[in-house]
Amino acid sequence: MFMFLQTDVPEVPAGSGSLISLFLPFVLLAVLFYFMIWRPQQKQQKERKAMLDSLKKGDKIVTIGGIHGELTSLKEDYVTIKVADKVEMKLSRSGISHVVK
Repeated sequence: MFMFLQTDVPEVPAGSGSLISLFLPFVLLAVLFYFMIWRPQQKQQKERKAMLDSLKKGDKIVTIGGIHGELTSLKEDYVTIKVADKVEMKLSRSGISHVVK
């Protein structure tokens, strides 16, 4: 009879070092993702919200579409801007790109 089973197979020690080296790239990628993408985006969103909340009548603004105008009326969801004599436009607050100083 032939023996097909080998009984003296050395065991591979399961060390914790191999587990750490397995997850280390994922942890580093998560930290990089947080500092390069998520954190700056949250800062930008806070600045934009503060800008939209601080709008007042008479501010000169630029819309996302590039239209320049002056705020004549502010409501909760929309604003009215004057773009020329006797020409006013009503647009969503989120359509405002920035305030011109």
